[in-house]
Amino acid sequence: MHFDQRTQAALREVGLSSEEVSEASDHVVEAVERDADRLREFFETDAVYSDMEKAHSAADVHEHDVAFIDLFTHGDDLRGYLRFDSWGVPVEGGRILSTDVVELSLGPTVHDRVRFARDEDAL
Repeated sequence: MHFDQRTQAALREVGLSSEEVSEASDHVVEAVERDADRLREFFETDAVYSDMEKAHSAADVHEHDVAFIDLFTHGDDLRGYLRFDSWGVPVEGGRILSTDVVELSLGPTVHDRVRFARDEDAL
């Protein structure tokens, strides 16, 4: 079960049985796994563009050479590591915004949600 106790109780209060809550939990896990697969596919490219804020840069959009992305899932949790040509950052979550744009929650040293696109005009 991947819902915390409060969420499980709330779902039961609105009429879901324990079996239905468990089924909903399974759907969440499957959705996270699908998103991880789509994010992996998205970063299977040489370069991406982002709206990441960078120190000492006034540009709104930045180009990044992608080395790899390594993602894993556990329940409703999606984590991993995104490596660019000369640096990398932990991934603490992600979602698909459209076929052209994804968003990752990046950990230290970025600590922000960052949108990525294969075409800079998509940002």
